[in-house]
Amino acid sequence: MTRVFNFSAGPAALPEPVLRQAAAEMLDWHGSGMSVMEMSHRGKEFIAIAAEAEALLRELMAIPPQYKVLFMQGGAIAENAIVPMNMLRGHAGADYIDTGEWSKKSIKEAKKYGAVNVAASAADSGYTTIPPRASWKLDPAAAYVHICSNETIGGVEYPAPPDVGAVPLVADMSSSILSRPVEVTKYGLIYGGAQKNIGPAGLTIVIVREDLIGGALPCTPSAFDYKVVADNESMYNTPPTYAIYIAGLVFQWLKAQGGLPAIEAHNRRKAALLYDYLDTTAFYRAPVAKSCRSLMNVPFKLEDESLDAAFLKGAEARGMVQLKGHRSVGGMRASLYNAMPLEGVQALVAYMKEFESQHG
Repeated sequence: MTRVFNFSAGPAALPEPVLRQAAAEMLDWHGSGMSVMEMSHRGKEFIAIAAEAEALLRELMAIPPQYKVLFMQGGAIAENAIVPMNMLRGHAGADYIDTGEWSKKSIKEAKKYGAVNVAASAADSGYTTIPPRASWKLDPAAAYVHICSNETIGGVEYPAPPDVGAVPLVADMSSSILSRPVEVTKYGLIYGGAQKNIGPAGLTIVIVREDLIGGALPCTPSAFDYKVVADNESMYNTPPTYAIYIAGLVFQWLKAQGGLPAIEAHNRRKAALLYDYLDTTAFYRAPVAKSCRSLMNVPFKLEDESLDAAFLKGAEARGMVQLKGHRSVGGMRASLYNAMPLEGVQALVAYMKEFESQHG
């Protein structure tokens, strides 16, 4: 069996030990005689799986007891609607910070449910930086301040949570969650799709401070009401059971690596290897400002874009796939999620040097 180095932005690579364990348990989970995919979500076997997954996530992220952990569905796209439905809580609107494609999607959806104040935008920079905090025009009466902590497409990441005072900070962390430690108490709500650092597509993680739930808009479907989901321990409807199981295995794997401090060090080594090379060559260019470069998603372009197809073909021939940039920005993008080994980045940099020597 030959495994490629998968640089996909999501669904993304999973740790190989997790895949092997899932394969070994496919037909019979722990002597139950069933696959996890066949279990009732209300049976004792799956309830134990879900409880362990939540406990491990709480341990890894040091989630305080006053925060609810919800296992939902629909991804960040659905949360773009579910967040304002639940979080406006009688306020007229909310503040949003525009740092790229995913922020723009969040803003567009939220406008259906309340007033949106775009308190700052990086559009003038071509979304290659984060607007300085001092330039933000926040509304003190806003229900919340929304950010995308890491723009998967543009490769812009907040180095630290911004201070927004007493207004709850809400973050789409789809592509940065579990890549490094997070001070959960700095946020009112954290959400993210699982398909990058957590598990298969289909599961959405929501971490929300308990005092912020219970005031959903009347139009909110029951399955999207955080209070209903929390009161039913994420079992109001059938949750994505197999995705939760895989997430639990990933959490076990992360703990075995030394937890989030260790995985952050690993991710910084990988990112530094690629960025350091990009900063030494004129053949390629990295558009994002150094102060807010993403650890997870590294966009770069060949100076001569007519070579893009040849670059991608050569990379695939060497076992490196999914390096094509998002259609909205073009170029290349290397996603370096937790499961990407250092060897994968080493192979990519070696190939980039080889390609430059042939075409530069």
